[in-house]
Amino acid sequence: MATKKTEETIVVRPVQIKRVPIRIVGDTPLIVHAWSEKAMRMMLEAQQKTTKTKAREIRRPFMDFVDSMYWISERPKADTDEELEELYAEVVKSGTAKWGFKATAVKQAANSAAYRNGWVKNQMALRGAYFIETPYNGDLFEIKGSIPEMREDMVTVGMGSADIRYRAEFKNWYADLVLQYNENGSMTLDQIVNCIQAGGFSCGIGEWRPEKDGSYGMFHVATGDELK
Repeated sequence: MATKKTEETIVVRPVQIKRVPIRIVGDTPLIVHAWSEKAMRMMLEAQQKTTKTKAREIRRPFMDFVDSMYWISERPKADTDEELEELYAEVVKSGTAKWGFKATAVKQAANSAAYRNGWVKNQMALRGAYFIETPYNGDLFEIKGSIPEMREDMVTVGMGSADIRYRAEFKNWYADLVLQYNENGSMTLDQIVNCIQAGGFSCGIGEWRPEKDGSYGMFHVATGDELK
């Protein structure tokens, strides 16, 4: 007896990429600490065991402050902190100085918050659900609304030894981001934005954020008058 063949229709849903602008607004100051050229050089020298015969470099607090930022515009450089302060003041006064932060930090905060709240089974599910555009080199978006100030903090490093860190702090900040998502994907735009909102509250970005037992770098997604 012949068997009856059945046909199955497969519907391929096209990938519909949408671009949506959103604004995140800082609720607490943002502390940044980028890897400086000096820090990377010292790490490489330590790995190559070339640091034992070298004298300890003189600490330059203002250079550490300048190097702690993710520069979008050209980073000022000088041989002394006094000269560097003058150059820094000039670029700030001229309005040409631009600073950024890692877009991946916002996405990591959102994904972590979504997982902790039980909205997704694992963070892998969100990695391809949406992306944040990075118009500048180094995965950066621009930090707006605030001129960074220098912080001096006592921190614990290594095996409990203390050190002083000079870093930049943006007290009143916001950022305009552009989301890319698949309109036919597994998550709606509202769900994605709610993940980002939750990430700003429970995880944050930068140093001493909630995810690292601090309260800095918290933010929310702007609505209403905040978008003007």
